Amino acid sequence: MDDCKVNSAQRRNGYNPLQESFAVFWKTALRKIVIVVAFVAFAGAFYALGGSRYLQLETIKAHRDSLLAFTEAHYAVALTIAFLVYVTAVSLSLPAGLVLSLTIGFLFGRWIGTALVLIAATIGATLVFLAARYVFADAAQRRIGALGERIRAGFNENAFSYVLFLRLIPLFPFFLVNLALAFTGIKLRTYVLATLVGIIPGVFVYVNLGQALGRIDSTRQLLSIDMVAAFTLLGALALVPVLLKKWKPGV
Repeated sequence: MDDCKVNSAQRRNGYNPLQESFAVFWKTALRKIVIVVAFVAFAGAFYALGGSRYLQLETIKAHRDSLLAFTEAHYAVALTIAFLVYVTAVSLSLPAGLVLSLTIGFLFGRWIGTALVLIAATIGATLVFLAARYVFADAAQRRIGALGERIRAGFNENAFSYVLFLRLIPLFPFFLVNLALAFTGIKLRTYVLATLVGIIPGVFVYVNLGQALGRIDSTRQLLSIDMVAAFTLLGALALVPVLLKKWKPGV
């Protein structure tokens, strides 16, 4: 009886539940469109204005003396700029992480450089993850089907180990992992922690190599077969808890 009175009052006041749902839908859709347009606009502007040439190894090497002089004269400012550039590059999924890691290692040394890259890369990856999840995850969830849902559930059950595996092995592009994980049901806390831990070995190696920036002719020479094999073995170790759980009797 009370519900009927409430509904009658709402109709008299011009309340329309269908209209309200439609308005909420369009507000959400508009926010998603704004995020996508902003991402495309910033990334497009970066390439259109020739930003990519500033993040090439040859450019960094050509200006390394002036970069080092600026860093020594304005250390805090240089640290802030490097941090913001790295977060922006990861957020826009620009292929500049390796060059930036080398540059930061050259300018700030292995320890401060490693800490800076770890925090900046994790923040940038988290921003991409949250944006992709907000924009695309609902639509993807409605289309994955029963098999996809089972795969998703299996991933979520061992999410930390799987993310650690993906982060440790350099064969998986960083930006693709950021986007792909947004379509899983992984918790944000697990994603952030596994990302932070998983990128430590690679970040430390590349930042440390940055101290020999002048002797590096190409980023390709950094990815040796031995290094990839070492990271792959390390990534395989991250899956040991998953295998033990699957082979455990009664599980």
